[in-house]
Amino acid sequence: MPDVLRILLVDDNVDTLESLQILLEALGHVATIARTPAEALAQAASWGADVAVVDIGLPGMSGYELAPALRRAAAAPLRLVAFTGYATDEDVARARAAGFDAHLVKPVDVDRLLAALVG
Repeated sequence: MPDVLRILLVDDNVDTLESLQILLEALGHVATIARTPAEALAQAASWGADVAVVDIGLPGMSGYELAPALRRAAAAPLRLVAFTGYATDEDVARARAAGFDAHLVKPVDVDRLLAALVG
């Protein structure tokens, strides 16, 4: 994976999106945001992200449903990171079953986020 990551951030909470975008860009990455699953799918098809950080509790389509759709839509291999308030063992297993490579619980510290981005 390149040193500078192209990161797609998917969440319906604007404050979360903007905070993550500012943080990741301050660390030298390139980040774009999507507030809905439809926006995320369009971005995945056209933008060429290395990683997608996806909230599970999205309106209209859960992150569990969105994960495999993002993989299909992506122009290149895509690492998927669940970023959620759902923290039980069952939630982690469900995220893995949906195709997520990592599972982070909000709020997350920066070191854990950065580790999840690269695997």
